Amino acid sequence: MFRLDHKTTVVTGGGSGIGKAISIIFAEQGSDVQVLDVNEKGGQEVISEIIRGGGKAVFRNCDVSDQAAVKKAVEDIIAKKGSIELLVNNAGIAHIGNAENTGEPEFDRLLQVNVKGIYNCLHAVIPYMKQKGGAIVNMASVASTVGIPDRFAYSMTKGAVVGMTLSVAKDYIQHNIRCNCISPGRVHTPFVDGFISKNYPGREQEMFEKLSKTQPIGRMAKPEEIAYLALYLCSEEAAFITGCDYPIDGGFIKLNN
Repeated sequence: MFRLDHKTTVVTGGGSGIGKAISIIFAEQGSDVQVLDVNEKGGQEVISEIIRGGGKAVFRNCDVSDQAAVKKAVEDIIAKKGSIELLVNNAGIAHIGNAENTGEPEFDRLLQVNVKGIYNCLHAVIPYMKQKGGAIVNMASVASTVGIPDRFAYSMTKGAVVGMTLSVAKDYIQHNIRCNCISPGRVHTPFVDGFISKNYPGREQEMFEKLSKTQPIGRMAKPEEIAYLALYLCSEEAAFITGCDYPIDGGFIKLNN
């Protein structure tokens, strides 16, 4: 079950965190993984790990906010592989701030990466995916559903991700393209460790435990746990699922009172 043999997957932001886990697990399940990321070092390390494990993968240095760069990357993939069956729009950036202290440059950057980045990939991939059908997974967040303090611009972009997901699911259902999104709660990634060490020096363990306990289940998610949900949604076992947003949050949305 959940095999992805003979399918080419594009994973954006595949050089670290959730994207890294998705890239590795999809490759283990037989997919030819195309990792798009601006993180050259991380991306190459992921590719090396996949190839050492007997999988197929290629790294492409690509800024998803640059439409021309995305178009070129997709055209190169099509020229070499002939098709793209799976697209995981995982690349994104975070931001802390409310409506007052979020500056215009930060607001615009969030839009460029988290919203336009997904649009650019959809715009480039869907014309080819229409030929054979396929599956798309977009990375949203619990911040698109519930109010989280000091996440004004970030929450805005993740709400847009859900809207784009529903629109694509509706527009391309007759082309045998499914589109869903995932809304993780807090996930233990290098970003989280970096955030804690930068903002709470000397209190790293205390803050890690505090942030972990904001999930009712009592811990952060592992990147692999998010990747397994993405794998299911991209697999043939999920062939009847489209236009849905899946929280994976340790009870954060429903159980926090």
